[in-house]
Amino acid sequence: MAMQTSPTQLPRRFIKLPKVKDRTGLSTTEIYRRIADGRFPSQITLGPKSVVWDESEIIAWMDDRIAESRAVA
Repeated sequence: MAMQTSPTQLPRRFIKLPKVKDRTGLSTTEIYRRIADGRFPSQITLGPKSVVWDESEIIAWMDDRIAESRAVA
């Protein structure tokens, strides 16, 4: 079955920890610390040894950080 998306909606994509670290500049420890504090999107478990993140949630988190930093001026 083909996945249909509107032109403005990208298909959902999972990314692994190295890509999350690369995108955010955060260390593994800091990512998991923020998840525990409720300040970062939680990982999605695909199997006993496999976790991923929803790329759109990471992008939204980054957009929120940008908006917060610019609103505090």
